[in-house]
Amino acid sequence: MNLSTSQRLSLLASLIVMLAFSVVYTLAGYFSQTKWNAGVFVITNLVIFPVSFIVYKYILDKFIYEKIRLIYKTIHQLKTPRREQKTAILSKTDIIEQTNMEVIEWAERKKQEIDDLKKLEAYRREFLGNVSHELKTPIFNIQGYILTLLDGGMDDPAINRKYLERTEKSVDRMISIIEDLEAISRLEAGEMEMKMERFDIVTLCNEVVDLLEIKAEKKNIRLFLAQNYDNPIYVVADRQRIQQVITNLAVNSIKYGTENGRTKISFFDMDENILVEVTDSGTGIPREELPRVFERFYRGDKSRTRKPEEGGSGLGLAIVKHIIEAHQQTINVRSTLGIGSTFAFTLKKGKTPTILRRPAIMF
Repeated sequence: MNLSTSQRLSLLASLIVMLAFSVVYTLAGYFSQTKWNAGVFVITNLVIFPVSFIVYKYILDKFIYEKIRLIYKTIHQLKTPRREQKTAILSKTDIIEQTNMEVIEWAERKKQEIDDLKKLEAYRREFLGNVSHELKTPIFNIQGYILTLLDGGMDDPAINRKYLERTEKSVDRMISIIEDLEAISRLEAGEMEMKMERFDIVTLCNEVVDLLEIKAEKKNIRLFLAQNYDNPIYVVADRQRIQQVITNLAVNSIKYGTENGRTKISFFDMDENILVEVTDSGTGIPREELPRVFERFYRGDKSRTRKPEEGGSGLGLAIVKHIIEAHQQTINVRSTLGIGSTFAFTLKKGKTPTILRRPAIMF
């Protein structure tokens, strides 16, 4: 028979009282030199045991368990959704053991929440530091240009125009940072609506290649599609956002690419999805830095750190990740130092059948 904690405690207390009475009765008889009456001893113990059991059980239930039950209810209400509270609290189990389990679970959960908050705080400090660093550079540049103009540069038309154009570039960079931060915030909050449509991803990528051709030529980097795709490859996605994704990845590959290098865009059939890969022949990314490349403003190896003159907001890969996840798709990166990097993401395939080869293992 399973006994509750209150019954076990009451039984133990009753046995102690009965034992104490036996000792006292025996000692009293011994010192008073009266005849020890076994019948009285047995009858008295038989009365004392149930009475003490009932008394202690009542005390435990009335004065102790009521307090524990209140603690249990409070903890349970904090951790249980409101719609589930009634049925959970009304279950009749050992209240002490259940409260103990609730307290242990609550403590573990709070410890995990504290650890998560510490990580978020560290991320917040790093994020604010990065934002201030990104904004500080164009602000200081603007300040320097204006001071130069005020110190007499305005009198020289050549210097006047030159520094005003530099100021404009710094202002554009600040606007770009703010717009990208706003875009990420909207994506994270789910406020940016994806306008899904069916379109040819090959045509879209050719447009991106044409748009970035001059930028790639400045670093002698060849930007091209892996092959001549004679047939269209249809996907279902937000065309404008996917163009932003491919543009950001291509710009990144050019920015961190090597002279006389290449950036290749490939497509692969993945049954229900189309896999898009942007592969460069750049310096590569260290293995330990790969999990963090999609973080905002993340700066890894100094050789890949963006130079001030290259512009950009430092949020390109973070935006890419959020856009792909907003499509309920995935993006990943693989890289080998000295060989290059490949950013790959999936998109939902359009209804028109597409004949493509399967992806090969690279690097």
